[in-house]
Amino acid sequence: MSNNYPRLIRKFYQQNTFELAQALLGKYLVRKCANNVLIGKIVETEAYYGPNDKASHASRGKTERTKIMFDQPGLAYIYLVYGMYYCFNIVTEAKDFPAAILIRALEPVKGIKQMYKNRQCHGEHSRTMTPTGHPSTKLRMTKSLANGPAKLCQALKIDKQLNGTNLITSTKLYLAENPQGKITPSQIQCAKRIGIDYAGSYKHKFWRYYLKDNKFISKF
Repeated sequence: MSNNYPRLIRKFYQQNTFELAQALLGKYLVRKCANNVLIGKIVETEAYYGPNDKASHASRGKTERTKIMFDQPGLAYIYLVYGMYYCFNIVTEAKDFPAAILIRALEPVKGIKQMYKNRQCHGEHSRTMTPTGHPSTKLRMTKSLANGPAKLCQALKIDKQLNGTNLITSTKLYLAENPQGKITPSQIQCAKRIGIDYAGSYKHKFWRYYLKDNKFISKF
């Protein structure tokens, strides 16, 4: 990987979960597979914190599925939903305290043509601008390429085989600095998490974070 994208080190993942969920915004998620390097900028995250968080898988205790959430920070927690889609999370906090951050949306940066192939769509053939100067079909399709947890996993070919990956040392899946600069607090918005009506009082927690006015955040 080019030195223009320095890998995030262990210390980065040792932050408080909620600080880390915000610090992840703007960072690059890097996926290397075959001869492809696929990169997306993280634009939306959700925090899941502790055994009492009813929206968290860990609220059911330590199981074969959730044991990674109780492990060291900086591991990938990847699981299947609806029997067909994968979601990518980053384990946080100290060992034996279950917490993780779901990566909800990416802004495609590199390897976009391959991402289209992975998603089995073909927006790369669309025009870049309409005759009237309005955004093209290509732009609209690129916006929806990785604007959801399942979509980004499809686009970057992230599946259960990568569950437990150490993001600090892996050459296949890791996070890197964004050479375009850091995100400022004024660029970050917070909101309630999505799709967790079953979580009692925890459904009201403002534990979702996203980049203000970013066109690539998830649709719901």
